[in-house]
Amino acid sequence: MIRADGYIVTNNHVVAGATTGGSITVVFDNGTSVAARLVGSDPLSDIAVVKVDTGRPLPPIPLGDSARLRIGEPVVVLGAPLGLSSTVTAGIVSALGRTITVPGEGSANAVLLDAIQTDAAINPGNSGGALVDCSGRLVGIPSAGATVPSASGQPSPGGDIGLGFAIPVDVAESVANELIATGKVTHAYLGLDAEPLSSGIGERAPTPGLYVTAVSPGGPAASAGIRAGDVVTTIDGRMAVSPGQLVELSLRAKPGAKVTLGVNRAGRQATATVVLGAEP
Repeated sequence: MIRADGYIVTNNHVVAGATTGGSITVVFDNGTSVAARLVGSDPLSDIAVVKVDTGRPLPPIPLGDSARLRIGEPVVVLGAPLGLSSTVTAGIVSALGRTITVPGEGSANAVLLDAIQTDAAINPGNSGGALVDCSGRLVGIPSAGATVPSASGQPSPGGDIGLGFAIPVDVAESVANELIATGKVTHAYLGLDAEPLSSGIGERAPTPGLYVTAVSPGGPAASAGIRAGDVVTTIDGRMAVSPGQLVELSLRAKPGAKVTLGVNRAGRQATATVVLGAEP
């Protein structure tokens, strides 16, 4: 509960069924239940907002500052893992600044930007709950737990292994505020598709980087002179090695921001300044 008038932040994957006609019910700690409506959701960041109308103010959780977290700081996870309501697990902040890709809706992925890594147990049912500091302030939204792959390469059955990830409250609050204000989130748009050279696409290109497989006509990349067949070697000075960097860019930047790409075309290196558009 992030606002006294009934706005609740959770994970998109928790309430995804509501986008195809499903209903949402919120059950309070005293056992009462209230129908809720989906205000908006963002599959890319895995954040959603729902609202309940009870006719009275509700107690919002105090918000912390995830930018002030430190590795080793104690944290607590609240949720209902495996359907066990009102469960609390404790641990520490194990790492900060992780960018984690997790399965999303259909064939799409969600990206947990600047995720908080913790060894506090996170199991199915904790998603969309609260990661709090020792003052009870919300510092993150628990979203995913890691599993050890089996010999076949697939995740093995079992519970938490001490590797869980939460969306920082600073990210979640920003996305939630936009969903409350407009019902949607507008991400930055580059207008190109690319694959790493290691995938075999464009493997004859002379430098490492991302091989541009397609450019959207009239899009930001096309307007900057980028063509299919180019190799993006750097993104704002960072070596380009993964298409996930382009997804991360769309989450971090706002439409209208400028990004500088190092581009190799037929063995000649150049730079291109792209003015990001709004995701169509």
